[in-house]
Amino acid sequence: MTLGCGSSSNTVSSSSLSITTQVVVTGLNTPLDLEQPNDGSGRLFVVEQGGTIKIIQNGSVLPQPFLNISSKVLVQSEMGLLGMAFHPAFQTNQKFYVNYTRNAGGQFQSVIAEYVASAANPNLTDPATERILLTVDQVSNFDNHKAGQLAFGPDGFLYFGLGDGGSGGDPFGHGQNTQILLGKMLRIDVNATSPGLQYRIPPDNPFVAGGGLPEIWAYGFRNPWRFSFDRTTGRLFVADVGQDKFEEIDIVQKGGNYGWNTMEGLHCFNPPSNCNTAGLSLPIAEISHPEADAVIGGFVYHGSALAGAQGIYIFGDLTGKIWGLTENPANTFTRTLIANPGFSISSFGQDTAGELYVVDIGGRVLKIVPK
Repeated sequence: MTLGCGSSSNTVSSSSLSITTQVVVTGLNTPLDLEQPNDGSGRLFVVEQGGTIKIIQNGSVLPQPFLNISSKVLVQSEMGLLGMAFHPAFQTNQKFYVNYTRNAGGQFQSVIAEYVASAANPNLTDPATERILLTVDQVSNFDNHKAGQLAFGPDGFLYFGLGDGGSGGDPFGHGQNTQILLGKMLRIDVNATSPGLQYRIPPDNPFVAGGGLPEIWAYGFRNPWRFSFDRTTGRLFVADVGQDKFEEIDIVQKGGNYGWNTMEGLHCFNPPSNCNTAGLSLPIAEISHPEADAVIGGFVYHGSALAGAQGIYIFGDLTGKIWGLTENPANTFTRTLIANPGFSISSFGQDTAGELYVVDIGGRVLKIVPK
């Protein structure tokens, strides 16, 4: 994923949904994620690639970062501080979780860590509260495909994605190798520990009894950069960034194999024809290049501001396009371009009311509003 920025605005309407974007804040430094805890504060938290998390309160960015771990974060291409998630009980325990990359003595690593916000100042977190849950060695010298999203599922477990490790084409076959965590969606319990671990393995994870690493929830991903749970159905929507020809959206289920690098989207990749698709879970939607370049996962809409949008999965692309994915009938999805704001999209956000935001990697957060 190439980081870039833009500034133009052009809204495209469909018969069912017409949206535009409204600037919330500017002046951020390579923002990559936007989250809101369910604590009643109304605060929005913005993850910046360089290693800081900023707070948006009452329409302004607070001058002091909520968290600053820039001294330990490796920033390079698709590496950096990549995502955060608030504990479901954040209002009482003040715990949250981050995904970042570091250089550990020459070894690139992805780090999943827990932090605890200050009881005395809830707008500040001491970096010394860090508890590292998991480190995953990355492929040396490859600085792409680290994924980054974390989210708590309706089951209370922490889910996070890891890309295939980088380069192009998954040269080491990580996506299909269930003995490695790269190219996977992972699921852990942060509220307890298993022997020798800083977390507990949920007993119903698909490979607990063998056949793969016990943290794995699903496999066969290239770079699941952004994903979300539908608040109503609990379904897990994952946007997996494609290689050269196709982007894809998956509904991910326990133990599923989502195809990479055997397939890219709905098409054979390795080999380029007559590949074995037995047992693979196919995407619910694919977008071919050059219409898309790097898919950015969003959310199923459950807010009230966008009339007619309830139940539509709203997502986008690095190139600035925003689409709606409508399910009708069940398990049949139709994609419609609903906006083309023209800036480089790095992420989407959802507040506790179900309203959606879009993150401009050039330094802005915008709210999705009716046109």
